[in-house]
Amino acid sequence: MLTTRATTTTSATPATVGAVDRFLDAVRGGTGVPADVLAPGAVLDATVPGWRFTVRGAQAVARQYRGWFDHPGRLEELERRRTDDGEVLTYLLNWVEGGVPHAARHCHVLTLDAGGRIAVDRFFCGGRWDAALLAEMAAADDAG
Repeated sequence: MLTTRATTTTSATPATVGAVDRFLDAVRGGTGVPADVLAPGAVLDATVPGWRFTVRGAQAVARQYRGWFDHPGRLEELERRRTDDGEVLTYLLNWVEGGVPHAARHCHVLTLDAGGRIAVDRFFCGGRWDAALLAEMAAADDAG
């Protein structure tokens, strides 16, 4: 059903790893995104199934991310596109929660500040899909 693309890796030391790399490492690790990758006045403009909301401030944004990325996972189909003022990330995140496989497709349109920290994240999520829904989607793909 899904094609896996290689993810970007880095051999840099933690002190030299950029904010976006550290953000992705935290998403993979389920460790919570550290507030220091975010500008003090960071803004998260989130569009999720059936809802849109905004969170402001590095600590508040980090708290929101902690609620979303709280299980170790695997990033598939990771695409990173640099822009003049940041980066666009798209990926399929897979994780296990309560013994049940889950997945979600995300897009982050990131604007970085002059120091390289995430100032704005325009976030889009297609929803959280558990194993039963993933199997239903796979069957629908195969039937078409």
